[in-house]
Amino acid sequence: MKIAFFVPCYVDALAPQAAIASYELLQKLGVEIDYPDEPVCCGLPFTDMGYDQYAGDIEQTFVDHFSGYDYVVTPSGICTDQVRNHFTAVEQTPEVQQLRGRMYELVEFLHDILQVEEFPWASFPHKVAIHNACHSLRYLHHAKPSELMGPAFSKPEALLRKVPGIEIVYPERVDECCGFGGTFSIWDPDVSAQMGKDKVTGFNNAGASYVVSADYSCLLHQGGVINKLGLPLKTIHIAEILNGANA
Repeated sequence: MKIAFFVPCYVDALAPQAAIASYELLQKLGVEIDYPDEPVCCGLPFTDMGYDQYAGDIEQTFVDHFSGYDYVVTPSGICTDQVRNHFTAVEQTPEVQQLRGRMYELVEFLHDILQVEEFPWASFPHKVAIHNACHSLRYLHHAKPSELMGPAFSKPEALLRKVPGIEIVYPERVDECCGFGGTFSIWDPDVSAQMGKDKVTGFNNAGASYVVSADYSCLLHQGGVINKLGLPLKTIHIAEILNGANA
């Protein structure tokens, strides 16, 4: 099985610990990983802004680096959704279509493909609340959204429950958006900040010590709000816990 590891731009710049933990975790699980020699972007910022004329070149560069692998794995739901569902500025050759179908976010790769049953090196004796980013929840199906009928499930929770000592707590509005939304937080900062305040206050009221998510973009936003409010909460990427983080 040939696996390529993609580090999103914002993770590389602002949260390299999430990328390192993801890479180390996959190695511990016996996965052989290739990593590109130079930074590569998936084109999401340009797609979000409607600049398809620029996104196409970036998408082609991504294809040049990551085609030919059985899977491309990344610790980011938003970048996975970009490649899988919105990678349309580049010509849809068989090579491109194959790559789009083989793009996986870390949690779904661990849960659906590797079907990991234990993390014997990990222990996390803390109360955590899970934040499912909107893209991961509704496009990657990490968990059942509250607006849909059907049996409840949560892939991040299923993985975290394999870590000894962890206790999962739940806010009242479990899958409410945190207000980040990429450029939404720039164009509507007041609304974004209030949504973030509501979200982290809910986690704090639930008794959480940590907010854990598979998307560090949301954690960066929530971390800023937590610091502003002076709440006794910490944020952590799920890969860090599964890799055996010492909190």
